[in-house]
Amino acid sequence: MLAAAFGLSALTFAICPTATAQTVTREQAMQAAIHPVSDVGSMKAWLSRVPATRDFPDDFITTLKGQGPAFVIEMTTTPGCVPCGDLWMKLGVLAHRYRWGLQTISGENAMIRSGRLGLPWVGYPVAWVRPVNDPGRTIPIAIGTDHEVNLARNLYLSAKMLTGVRAAVGVRAMSKFTGIVGAPTPPTRRHR
Repeated sequence: MLAAAFGLSALTFAICPTATAQTVTREQAMQAAIHPVSDVGSMKAWLSRVPATRDFPDDFITTLKGQGPAFVIEMTTTPGCVPCGDLWMKLGVLAHRYRWGLQTISGENAMIRSGRLGLPWVGYPVAWVRPVNDPGRTIPIAIGTDHEVNLARNLYLSAKMLTGVRAAVGVRAMSKFTGIVGAPTPPTRRHR
């Protein structure tokens, strides 16, 4: 009986810390996932924590080159946004290499797209892929800047998803969005 009671108390002790864990709110989780940066050093420090994709499916380059002309990459930007410049540069390299279109969209348009997909608006930059002839079918590929290889993987997956083809097993899901966004700038005051 004592052994059974001891076993029960040990079980209770093992369960209690888990049962009393603090519940994290959606807002707290979002704050932990967003990393506003205002300089290159901070951006590089956050990027150094992001794992880079190392394995790619056999049809990776063929898909990116073959499907590229059918799609356009659209991204938001705002003046003074360090991650925006970084993402634009990386997407520019990929767009040129694989013959994808690349253009900017307004923050308002991006907010509407985010709302339609149930994504919270967290700041600039956000990048999307859509078919050239269908502005209504969009897939987000980046919230914040990322490594070029991760962006290429997301382009590959977006092409597969938008053409209805199941992606190769080697690539399981979109790269998790880094959340490395531009720090909000204070509004400028107008003097009278």
